[in-house]
Amino acid sequence: MATEKKYQRSIEMLNASLAEENNAALQYMYFHFICEDKGYRPLAQYFKKTAIQEMKHAEEFAERILFLEGEVKMTLSKGVKHVTDVTEMLDYAMKLEEETVENYNARSKEAGDLEDSGTHKLFQDIIVDEESHLDQYRLETDNSKEYGKDYLVLQVVDNLKHVE
Repeated sequence: MATEKKYQRSIEMLNASLAEENNAALQYMYFHFICEDKGYRPLAQYFKKTAIQEMKHAEEFAERILFLEGEVKMTLSKGVKHVTDVTEMLDYAMKLEEETVENYNARSKEAGDLEDSGTHKLFQDIIVDEESHLDQYRLETDNSKEYGKDYLVLQVVDNLKHVE
């Protein structure tokens, strides 16, 4: 357990990030279910894809915690927000991703300062994915605001292409 004491702060940051990824995965799956139910297939599929990526991040954080001989804590950072309006979903998703990028940048820097290069690099790698999510949610938000109801109509029309 000597390793755990040396990397205690890294383990704390990794567990906090694990909780945030667990929360994000559940949040995006909730959005997926709502959008799928409304016939907004492209957006539903993007929420699902993002949720799966967040689960992968959670796995990577858990693996790093175990490597550092820490205890993996499977918790949520907060509860799932029940939102059914697409514009609100996109705004909330964008907010989550912005917070995540900010948090992980700070944690990456701190891990580097602690001379924990593996954790530092893990945060940096995951930040790239989170920035990609943020970029997509910005695009979808902009499209939703620019095209209004037409944005949702296009989602449904695309869904109809998949009906046999």
